[in-house]
Amino acid sequence: MRAFIGLGSNLGDREENLRQAIRGLDGIPGIEVKQVSSIYETEPVGGPDQPDYLNAVVEIDSQMGHRAIFEACMTIEHALGRERSTENEHWGPRLIDLDVLTCGDLVVSDPDLEIPHPRIAERAFVLVPFSEIAPYIEIPGLGKVHELEERLLVTHTVRPTGTLA
Repeated sequence: MRAFIGLGSNLGDREENLRQAIRGLDGIPGIEVKQVSSIYETEPVGGPDQPDYLNAVVEIDSQMGHRAIFEACMTIEHALGRERSTENEHWGPRLIDLDVLTCGDLVVSDPDLEIPHPRIAERAFVLVPFSEIAPYIEIPGLGKVHELEERLLVTHTVRPTGTLA
């Protein structure tokens, strides 16, 4: 299965947090990291006052199903020190965040997992790095990544900062 994972960090050594998450993904049996976008810096969306984020998107090939990919992402977050709490969970600062953006052409609506990611079409910090590595991927029910990106860039700013290679 071809899947795309969004990465974000706005605490600690943000770039190193992203690197460790990518190494973590690539080290899981059944997952192979195929492409990694450049790093982009963005202002936080919603929530309390907090530092800017570094974001990237990773393409993986996997022998695993969508649920196992999601669980692998949660395991990596935990291993890198992310503590999930109910307070400010969706909008608060974090050491690392891994979001399953797409898994092939699957559409999933579980209580703890939605694929494609439910706010993907609203997030330039996801669509810009996603478009860099896979502009013509069709996001089920939404359209091609580059088309969604073009619509958002009219009102959103995403600053490239470097690469993770």
